[in-house]
Amino acid sequence: MVASMTAFSRQQAEYDWGTLVWEIRSVNHRYLEPGIRIPDMLKPIEPAVREALRKSISRGKVDCQLRFQTRHADNDQSELNLALVERLTSLSQQITALSATSAPLSAADILRWPGALVEHEVDVEAMQKDALVLLGETLSDFGAARQREGDELRQMIQQRLDAIRLIVQSVRERLPEILNKQQENVRARLATFQIELDPARLEQEVVLLAQKSDVDEELDRLTTHLGEVERVLGTNEPIGRRLDFLMQELNREANTLSSKSIVAETTLNAVELKVLIEQMREQVQNIE
Repeated sequence: MVASMTAFSRQQAEYDWGTLVWEIRSVNHRYLEPGIRIPDMLKPIEPAVREALRKSISRGKVDCQLRFQTRHADNDQSELNLALVERLTSLSQQITALSATSAPLSAADILRWPGALVEHEVDVEAMQKDALVLLGETLSDFGAARQREGDELRQMIQQRLDAIRLIVQSVRERLPEILNKQQENVRARLATFQIELDPARLEQEVVLLAQKSDVDEELDRLTTHLGEVERVLGTNEPIGRRLDFLMQELNREANTLSSKSIVAETTLNAVELKVLIEQMREQVQNIE
């Protein structure tokens, strides 16, 4: 399957302790370049995250971000220790009643008292396990998005391959006619000089012209490369670099075909080939 290097996935899950959100997005890049942003509390899972990305993605600049929010985030994860606060208030009142010079404890004094505020403890190990499970689900969705876009890229490339194949077939069918007409033109131009020419030398020049103009070999190589591109598109592995190389080979044959062109029609066909190959090359840049 063809996989695109451009994709996005966002997965959110609710737990007893709070909420986790993973976001993964990627763009084109020659190699795998992961960028991971994880809250400090969950930093220990970063090596596992990197390994999961490496196993799932071969190429691309990947931005992977994790966010979380606990159930008690709105009140700073703390609440009053009512028993202690009531005890401190009672003791303060008793002291004030016994001594006229003693001031009662203020609210700020009570809040600063050790143990007056109870922090809600979160099971960090459970959070880490939940985060890795959700990461797996996010990567699965991310991979599906890459496959969907990759399938669209494959279809666009296949359309260009079919168009190139039609051009190659057209040139191949017209080639004998083109060569014969060119040979007739050479003989006609030489005849206008009204001089005696060695028939053997004349035939030799005609044959040499035919050899220089013969593009059968280029057409055969184009056909071979087209078949290889289709074969590669059907493999289940990263194919972007191989396809990029094949685009270079296709372009090389198109250039040779253009240089050997002896009629306007073949020149136009060569130009159309280059346009189609360039369109494919642009799409190949998005493939993993």
